[in-house]
Amino acid sequence: VLDSQYGTYVWPCAVVLAQYLWAHRRSLPGKRVLEIGAGVSLPGVVAARCGSQVILSDSEELPQCLQSCRSSCLMNRLQHVPVLGLTWGRVSPELLSLAPIDVILGSDVFFDPKDFEDILTTIYFLLEKNPHAQFWTTYQVRSADWSIEALLHKWNLKSIHIPLHSFGADKEHLASSSMPGRHTIEMMIISLAQSEGT
Repeated sequence: VLDSQYGTYVWPCAVVLAQYLWAHRRSLPGKRVLEIGAGVSLPGVVAARCGSQVILSDSEELPQCLQSCRSSCLMNRLQHVPVLGLTWGRVSPELLSLAPIDVILGSDVFFDPKDFEDILTTIYFLLEKNPHAQFWTTYQVRSADWSIEALLHKWNLKSIHIPLHSFGADKEHLASSSMPGRHTIEMMIISLAQSEGT
């Protein structure tokens, strides 16, 4: 997909997150997975092809991104995968009625700092409903000044850095693409921090 609008292009972070899913494919069958900001949905499609029960989501205000999700499902014979309009930072009926989930996926959602708190508000809401779930996310380092550390603390979340070499994503050409090797991409897993006294 060669359209450089946000949600209609396979960005390098999606390739790296898909590689992480592939490296952990034996743990995916039966897992309940939600991809946020899915766009072209490469990570969600990989999870579904590996046996996860996947829900794809993107902003309800971006119909072209929701259509990208549906198109990816059709092209990959995954017509049973639901696509929901979920807008970060907004508590909607769709968000409230989500079935339990085990893993939340997000590739390159930390793109614009003005969205960081809305993203983490939504993640916190989902993790509170699903305390054992984790948020698997990849992001491209675009500015040394951008950080989510204070927001993680504010929302009682913790993160673990996942080195790319630990799942074979540190290669110059990943998945026949030269994109990942030309960018500084990081991966982390975000979960609820333990409450004080527990």
